Amino acid sequence: MNKIDLNNKTILVTGCPGFIGANLVIRLLDELKGGTIVSLDNMNDYYDPVLKEYRLGLVEKAAEKASVSHSFVKGSIGDKALIDGLFEEYHFDAVVNLAAQAGVRYSIDHPDVYIESNIIGFYNILEACRNHPVEHLVYASSSSVYGGNKKVPFATEDKVDNPVSLYAATKKSNELLAHAYSKLYNIPSTGLRFFTVYGPAGRPDMFYFSATQKLVKGETIKIFNYGNMKRDFTYIDDIVEGVLRVMQGAPEKKNGEDGLPIPPYAVYNIGGGQPENLLDYISTLQEELVNAGVLPKDYDFEAHRELVGMQPGDVPITYADSSALERDYGFTPKITIRDGLRKFCMWFKEYYCS
Repeated sequence: MNKIDLNNKTILVTGCPGFIGANLVIRLLDELKGGTIVSLDNMNDYYDPVLKEYRLGLVEKAAEKASVSHSFVKGSIGDKALIDGLFEEYHFDAVVNLAAQAGVRYSIDHPDVYIESNIIGFYNILEACRNHPVEHLVYASSSSVYGGNKKVPFATEDKVDNPVSLYAATKKSNELLAHAYSKLYNIPSTGLRFFTVYGPAGRPDMFYFSATQKLVKGETIKIFNYGNMKRDFTYIDDIVEGVLRVMQGAPEKKNGEDGLPIPPYAVYNIGGGQPENLLDYISTLQEELVNAGVLPKDYDFEAHRELVGMQPGDVPITYADSSALERDYGFTPKITIRDGLRKFCMWFKEYYCS
């Protein structure tokens, strides 16, 4: 592994002020002693852009007291001229590509945006890294690549050739493209398979967030597969810690016996490592919503639950084997769903109810 000191480096983070991107950039601004960070996002309306504006405000607030300079560029990774121009101007040392069209269910009805962002956009990033070499490209993959795998926990060595959604197929494609570019052009790249990321100011399309909004309005929440689902929920701070550590350790460049590069390429899971039953997760969320004062103590939760069948593209269980991340980077996610949901509920109370 090639160790990288991120201080005084020029770093591109795409997908900021998206959920993970904004939190990562804030952490970098808080901790780095110098350098330049460029954030890039198209600020689309897949979910309420006001939430992205809120996160961008948090990023800009962190930038005011940082030793690092920060610039936000509004634009799409699907815009090749924009991406090439940024690489030409900044000569990035490290790139973290978090920009993507997210969501499994949305991909069923809106395939075009997934091809544009997740395939063409990622290709543009790879081409730019090829023409303006970087020390490390870190990019977001997803637990969805495991599809309907029956073996749990999911390990990066498992076969992932049977995606059950277009979203999953685009993320697996990212890993294949990155491998090809690492092999051909010796670009150090690391893919991170995120497992159900949650937390304050998260994505409103994620279950914990949308369920909260529905309960506040007195609406009914749908519990898929009649509650027979397990998810490896990962709190945002754990995700950011994992990404930060991976950024600082790039796969090493070396040649094989044929004199050609052995791809400096790696893929890791980042997951809580403790699959939670969906019904238990919902009960914890409800308790914390009451504790935070978002909902009254006498709220009739049972009257606002509807058990329904499985949705197309969904899988019954996701569960990460993150032992390789612990082995190589000394990190394992630690924040429990109780603590994580408490922080989300406290934020929700402040943001929406005050």
